[in-house]
Amino acid sequence: MQVWAIANQKGGVGKTTTVVTLAGLLAEVGYKVLMVDLDPHGSLTSYFQYDPDELDHSVYDLFVTQGDVTAVQVKSLLCNTNVESIQLLPASTAMATLERRAIEHHGMGLQVAKALRHLKGSYDYVLIDSPPVLGVLMVNALAACNHLLIPAQTEFLALKGLERMIRTISMINRARKKKLKYTIIPTFYDRRTQASVSCLRELHKCYPDELASAVVPIDTKFRNASMKGVVPSSLDASSRGVNAYARLLRTLIEQQG
Repeated sequence: MQVWAIANQKGGVGKTTTVVTLAGLLAEVGYKVLMVDLDPHGSLTSYFQYDPDELDHSVYDLFVTQGDVTAVQVKSLLCNTNVESIQLLPASTAMATLERRAIEHHGMGLQVAKALRHLKGSYDYVLIDSPPVLGVLMVNALAACNHLLIPAQTEFLALKGLERMIRTISMINRARKKKLKYTIIPTFYDRRTQASVSCLRELHKCYPDELASAVVPIDTKFRNASMKGVVPSSLDASSRGVNAYARLLRTLIEQQG
């Protein structure tokens, strides 16, 4: 089971779009996919028509259960989506209180990793949508994954968020037995603007080995898909944005062998 975390310490860079699009493309070629929403804002959860304010059970339960969570408890949290082979472990707004709990209770950084162990064999891929803040939820995402995807908006303010994320990876690597592999995904690219072109050039210069060759352009089809609550490839499989993610996915699968 491959576990990919999608994270960046800046909001609005395309994390949820990356999760949803890759999940849809993986499902189309026959893989079973679990999406995990670790963002208290619950954008991924809302995308599939679940209300983070109304859910009785969510990822939050993994952190408040006394003792280690059981397989039955984990499976009881799963929600179906409108794609048969994609399921969702949803977020709730109660997750915003977890940072305070983490101060009071040590050892909360591996809760998601422990929960996912109960699901081995049930899914081919797990995609984790992370919050844009370094805290207990992002730490859980980074501890649980074997590959990190970092969407980076092609504008210069986003480069500062990327720099913070790279420093976070260095910190996490000191605590891991094995270095965390990561791939930077250029997003919101607009070749008509000098800002986008210059930013992409800077990404190539600073991160030549980690930068994905696929560049995700600005594409209104992503917004249309989110309004309908469907994966983008089911709305328009030939759109520029979906094609970019399809190229990215082929590269990621080739890299993992």
